[in-house]
Amino acid sequence: MTDAITISVDAMGGDNAPRAVIHGAYLALRERKQTRFIFHGRKEQIEPLLEEFPALKPVSTVNHCDTVIAMDEKPSQALRKGKNVSSMWMAIQAVKDGHADVAISGGNTGALMAMATFCLRPMEGISRPGIAAIWPTLRSDIIVLDMGATIGADARQLVDYAILGSALARALFDSDSPTVGLLNVGTEEVKGLDYIKEAGKILQQASGAGFTYHGFVEGDDIGKGTVDVVVTEGFVGNIALKTAEGTARQVGTYLRNALKANLMSKIGALFASSALNALRRKMDPRTVNGGVFMGLNGIVIKSHGGTDEIGYKSALGLAYEMARSRLIDKIGDSMQHFPIHTAAPSAAPETEAKSA
Repeated sequence: MTDAITISVDAMGGDNAPRAVIHGAYLALRERKQTRFIFHGRKEQIEPLLEEFPALKPVSTVNHCDTVIAMDEKPSQALRKGKNVSSMWMAIQAVKDGHADVAISGGNTGALMAMATFCLRPMEGISRPGIAAIWPTLRSDIIVLDMGATIGADARQLVDYAILGSALARALFDSDSPTVGLLNVGTEEVKGLDYIKEAGKILQQASGAGFTYHGFVEGDDIGKGTVDVVVTEGFVGNIALKTAEGTARQVGTYLRNALKANLMSKIGALFASSALNALRRKMDPRTVNGGVFMGLNGIVIKSHGGTDEIGYKSALGLAYEMARSRLIDKIGDSMQHFPIHTAAPSAAPETEAKSA
């Protein structure tokens, strides 16, 4: 891979596409000059936007696609409709064909996972892919997965997520042995569902093979940053993510209302404006936008569908860093050095991710 990173972009994916996508790419380019873009979508909508950002146009290619996957389409329907012809599929196909280093879309989450899995295929040894999120905490950023790729899981899938999450942590945080915790209803070994306790035993035996197993963690440990990687199944992970985002907005609203309550509050806010602006940036979910599809033979990033250009800039920055750090190589190395191969899963859980 050369110094330049090529990002394949589903320009039509998301509530504010393609304007927010193109504008976000311009903002991302200002921070990472070595980025190149392939935009997939309707030329008549994309090309006029590129004219508005002259610095972006020379490093961009537009691949015309008429078909766009709607946010409310079921994954199976989207796959039948969009295979080989949609902007979402073509963004992924560019990675498979070697034309791009990473793909990104803000479109339908379930459709994107279905297409990415079908096109890129899971890596050897990984039972099901997962979605990993970068999560800000009191200590530092951590990784939480799965965020909704698979509803339901078994012990093997949780172990897979631990392998994938620890590889991502090494790529992002430059840590040789990131700490891994299993999300549970308590930290005691006797608590929790059987498949969680079984996964814990496997990870305890494998601790030291590219990660350090911490044990069970509870919900409040996520915000504390107790471990580098929190592993859970997709139903719980997606609820945790949406709860955290909603809580951040709620606290932000409380704070704004309190600062406008009376004259003294407004004067205090004026003196504390620097600290308040720093807090606002820290609590802004757009600054950590982007979920990484883990366990596939290629890198795919899912942006929040309702975000604006700031959120897309963050997701594109994440895409750049994942490609630059050679994430796929690090996952492959983790798989080779993981000493325990678990048995095949006994039952296939529900796989349709929720649309977002």
